[in-house]
Amino acid sequence: MFHVKLPGHDAMARQADEHLMTHRVKLPRDFVERPIRQVGKRVAIALLVLAATAFIVWADRDGYTDNSDGSVDLLDAFYYATVTLSTTGYGDITPVSDGARLTNIFLITPLRVLFLIILVGTTLEVLTERTREEWRQNRWRAALRDHTVVVGFGTKGRSAIETVCATGLKKEQVVVVDPSSKVVDAATAEGYAGVVGDATRSEVLDRAEVRKARQIIIATQRDDTAVLVTLTARQLNSGAKIVAAVREEENAPLLRQSGADAVITSASAAGRLLGLSVLSPAAGMVMEDLIQQGSGLDIVERPVVKAEVGKGVRETEDLVVSVVRGHRVLGYDDPAVGTLQLTDRLITIARMTPGTQVAPDVKRMRMDQHRL
Repeated sequence: MFHVKLPGHDAMARQADEHLMTHRVKLPRDFVERPIRQVGKRVAIALLVLAATAFIVWADRDGYTDNSDGSVDLLDAFYYATVTLSTTGYGDITPVSDGARLTNIFLITPLRVLFLIILVGTTLEVLTERTREEWRQNRWRAALRDHTVVVGFGTKGRSAIETVCATGLKKEQVVVVDPSSKVVDAATAEGYAGVVGDATRSEVLDRAEVRKARQIIIATQRDDTAVLVTLTARQLNSGAKIVAAVREEENAPLLRQSGADAVITSASAAGRLLGLSVLSPAAGMVMEDLIQQGSGLDIVERPVVKAEVGKGVRETEDLVVSVVRGHRVLGYDDPAVGTLQLTDRLITIARMTPGTQVAPDVKRMRMDQHRL
């Protein structure tokens, strides 16, 4: 990325840089040493080369002459090493003996080349790294399609990603958006792409390629933030499925009006689970098992197979909770269900183990999507 600096506009340039830093993309990558440590090592090597050169000159000080006083002390040796390695070469201190000149040819000249390689190499590496990172991001954006954007990587957002990825979604198809750089670093460390920035701003969501996303999960810490993010995301992508979480149940209708397809009330859901556990500890254990995905009992959405067409809900081998017909979700005991149709989808309770593979057409259902 190149910046044009105009005279008298330093303040504007600093503001622009701060604006860019507030929403930047971070892609998963292998562990690399921190830039400050890399630069520190190079500076230490450069200083070591400088000191070695100075002591070589000082050890052979009788072979050098100083135009000012004729003799070369330790300070003069460091001065000569500095101007020599930096290719400045004022000529006020020069080697006069054959030994000193041979030392310059076979020792100081290679040290000068090494010194320049360290300095120039650091600059080139920084430029190369920036170019490589920009190329990776451009390639990533071009290949990103039908992905999942998760706004907020707290407890809710992390659990949502784990649940979705358990159905077969690749980590490369998940983009995390969070205003905290440390949180995004944690997400990229787990293999997800991340965008640092405020998701209520359209330019931040654009960096997450929300316009091409298939589904958006909003798991922010504040309900008002969730409403603003939902409005912005729906404006950018009218066809994506948006699922949002709120703390207070009274804010759920506002989120639906903002464009959310499903709203999860986390506080009331947790409260109902607590109440159920008090009334019936066994029932509470079953509900907790259903919520924890990947083992024990899970809520699974699957299509109706041909052998089940024309049968009643209770005639299937699985324990059916609801039937999805068109845009309606019918209870297992709803008379409108009648017999099963080929286009129906069944929401069933199935037993899962850590090694169980979920087919692409089978979707796990989050139990906290329903009223407890």
